[in-house]
Parts: sequence; C-alpha cells; structure tokens
Amino acid sequence: MKTARIVVLAVALLAGGVAAYLASSSEPKTVVSEPVAQLATVDVLVAKSDIGLGQTVGPDDLLWQTWPSVTASNNFIRRSDRPDATSQIAGSIARSPFIAGEPIRESKLVKANGSGFMAAVLPAGMRAVSTEISPETGAGGFILPNDRVDVILSKREKNAERPNAGDVVTSEIILPNIRVLAIDQAPREKDGQNAVVGKTATLELKAGQAEVLARARQIGTISLALRSLVDARAADAPRVAGPNDGLVTVFRGGEERDIYSCTPLCKRGAGGT
Repeated sequence: MKTARIVVLAVALLAGGVAAYLASSSEPKTVVSEPVAQLATVDVLVAKSDIGLGQTVGPDDLLWQTWPSVTASNNFIRRSDRPDATSQIAGSIARSPFIAGEPIRESKLVKANGSGFMAAVLPAGMRAVSTEISPETGAGGFILPNDRVDVILSKREKNAERPNAGDVVTSEIILPNIRVLAIDQAPREKDGQNAVVGKTATLELKAGQAEVLARARQIGTISLALRSLVDARAADAPRVAGPNDGLVTVFRGGEERDIYSCTPLCKRGAGGT
C-alpha cells in the first residue's frame, strides 16, 4: 500500500514539473534592443522646381532640404554656413540647368557682376558687340542698359563734282532699333540712376549686323540715337531707299536668313555676310 502511494506521489511530482516547464517556456521573452545611433543631418539648398538654362533664379525657385551629412558635398550650400543664401542667390542666372531637388552649386550660376553674365543673358543667335562712345555720340550719357537705339554712321568724303570745295559729311542709320546690353561694365541700370556717362556701349546684334558695325567703325564715326520707349516697342517703319541705299538678302543653304538695310560700305562686304 505504501509503495503504491509513493509511486502515485512520484508521478504527480513528475507531472507537475513537466507542466511548470511547459508553462515557463510559453511565456514571451523580453528582448532588450540596443539604442540606434542618430544619423547626423544638414539642411542643403536645392532647386524647388526645374530651372532652365539662362533662367533667372528667384527665391521661390529654392528651398532648404534635409540631407545626411555624410552625403552632403562641400560644394553644397548649407544653412548652417549661409542662412541667408536664398536671398543672396536670387537674381543669378543659371549657366547650366537644374532639376527639381538638385542641390544648388554656385559654379552653375552667374551673378550680375560676374564675368559670364553677358553670355548667359544673350538670346540664342545674338552677339554682344562693343563700340566706343562719348557724351556727344552717346546721347549725353542718357542711354542706359536695355534701352533701344539707332546706330548712325557719319563719314567725311571728298566732293567729286567740286574737288576744290570742302569735304561732304554724310550720316545715315545703319542699324535701327538695337538693344543696349551694357554701358562700360554696367549691364544693369542702378536704382534711381537716369544717366550713365561711359566710353563703351555693348550692343545686342545678329552676326551679320556685327559685321556691318565692324566695317562702319573703320569708315567713320559711330553715334547712338536714343529711341523713345513707345517707339522702341513698335515695329520699324519701312525705310525709303535712297540713291546709294539698298537691301541685301542673305541665303544660306538655299534658305533666306536675314535682310539688312545696306549702304555702300556693306555692299563691299556683303558676299561674306
């Protein structure tokens, strides 16, 4: 009888131990995770939207974007270094296009006082050509960048009919309604300034017009006549051809390209225009 009780007690203890083991193994174990290192970041100035070649960059075209510090190049503009960069860059010209989200790099921008500004603002197919001026030949200094002018050639010639008489001085408009890009090294009119007395005017010309101006500078004196704002926006009226006046139509590849108002000086070199 005692043996049977001992066997039952042993079985009960064994069953209890098994149950306790199973219960302990089914309880969820708490996993202690190691703390994750915080990634260092920096605010970088990027293009908010696509910026095209030659486009003027405004404050609305830029924004600050968070970048990992390890991937931010030293050429990027960081807010920690230049918090006012948005206003400083506004007004620059894009020498190369930017896509949205691309970091802004100053090597791809040209400022108004930079050496590459003129090439950036020139329309396609146009040339920037400079010519000497003085207060007498430059409308007394009242010609400003972005004004429109007529380019006048004045030349002194011998009077073939009366050799003993004095020379004959003639003047004519060789290039009408031309845009002034800069006076001396100033491509923009300064605030409140209504006169710029300079020695050089840079004009926006087509390739053929640049050749006409270059020949005219060797023949006589170049003067600029300032046009009114209303007249500058209006289409030029047809010129009345004089006895020594004519038109040269340039054909390239069988296509008509340009028509220039032409004088004897330009007729002599029209074949290479």
